[in-house]
Amino acid sequence: MVSPPSAYRTKIVSDTSVSLLISLQQRLLRAQNMAELSFIVANDTWQLIKYQQGCVYFNNTLGQLKLKNVTGLVSIQEASPFTVWLDQLCAVMHAKHVGPDPIVVAREALDEALAQSWGEWWPDHALFVPCHGRDGSRQGAALLVRKEPWQEAELQLLGILAQTWGYCAEALQKRTFLKGVRERLRLRPWRVGLVVLILLILAIPVRLSALAQAEIIALKSETVTAPMEGVIKRFLVPPNSKVKKGDPLFTLDEAPLRNQQRIAQQSLEVVRSEAHVAQQRAFDQLESKAELAALLGKVREKELELAYLQESLARTTIHAPLDGIFVYSDANDWIGKPVVTGERVGELAQADDLGVLMWLPVADAINLEPGADIRVFLQVAPLDALEATLVQTSYQASLSPEGVASYHLRGQLKEGGETRFGLRGVAKVYGARKALGYWMMRRPMGALRQWLGV
Repeated sequence: MVSPPSAYRTKIVSDTSVSLLISLQQRLLRAQNMAELSFIVANDTWQLIKYQQGCVYFNNTLGQLKLKNVTGLVSIQEASPFTVWLDQLCAVMHAKHVGPDPIVVAREALDEALAQSWGEWWPDHALFVPCHGRDGSRQGAALLVRKEPWQEAELQLLGILAQTWGYCAEALQKRTFLKGVRERLRLRPWRVGLVVLILLILAIPVRLSALAQAEIIALKSETVTAPMEGVIKRFLVPPNSKVKKGDPLFTLDEAPLRNQQRIAQQSLEVVRSEAHVAQQRAFDQLESKAELAALLGKVREKELELAYLQESLARTTIHAPLDGIFVYSDANDWIGKPVVTGERVGELAQADDLGVLMWLPVADAINLEPGADIRVFLQVAPLDALEATLVQTSYQASLSPEGVASYHLRGQLKEGGETRFGLRGVAKVYGARKALGYWMMRRPMGALRQWLGV
């Protein structure tokens, strides 16, 4: 244990405090790095001296005080309003107080900007505890705050403890950044050879690649839509069934059209009767001839309306426009559901012309050209890769089924792979060849450019 200076020997502390002091010093001496040391200073010192919050500063590689830990915080958010204010306060105390003894921070002695923000972040009483190395250089400092005033005995204990802080910090930082650079600049032949070997390895050309969610699809398909507004009554074929051209697929509810047809038929009969009566009166009454022309026009109108309803009834049964596999979701999801004209109900897929649809996340995108190689690993057969060729890429990104901004890619499956559409998995798409160093640093360089804004 580091012996206290004579200034601290005048105060007698209790046996409990001495025991806690020795235990705390042992933990400090066992610290393996600066992060562990700062954590012990910020959190374990509370066992010896009670406080609400401790903020710990230690020198960085450039010899500047840097906030390392705050009581109760796992990580410190840089450039937050609290840390900015805390850095300014620590800089003021560091400049004004050059001695090794702890000193109470006087709120009224601070400038107006720092004093006004005090009440927002801290209670009334704060203590500045510096720590120095064996050569007298300042290694760091701690700011401790609480509601109660600080006692002289507590300042003495913290002064003793701060010597251990400085000793441990100096031991852990004995190799400065500049010393490390000088040692690394002393190149030896084997080091030169190692550098050359690393550069040659980084120059090895490799193919850029990216992973994307994939789904087997039919490249040739025909969308089946509702020909008019109505309610789906029933499906005549189960999902994913093979159908021939002209086979009925599903029907719409005919009841509304049947009712309209009966009404139109009755209206037509009434208008025809009125026209027949007017035609008989037209032989001896001149004014009946004009009425007859209007009634004959209504007859034609009702006939056209009835013909339209009959044609609509014929379209309530939707037939397959070509051969293929009728793909749609569960029939229970559609039966009784109102649809509008042109609404997509399913599609007719050609099973003999399969491809792969991929969603390549924007963050993983690489330059791709048509004809690029693709390997597809399906969930049902993760060990058997399917070979494909890129045929289409989208220029704009859209949301994938997982809600990720992605580019849509389409590939043509090569012959020799057996699969069926609808299966999902992961696809690996290959781009141009680049140096291994570029492949390793592509993402870090992209992230750095976004962070720097250049």
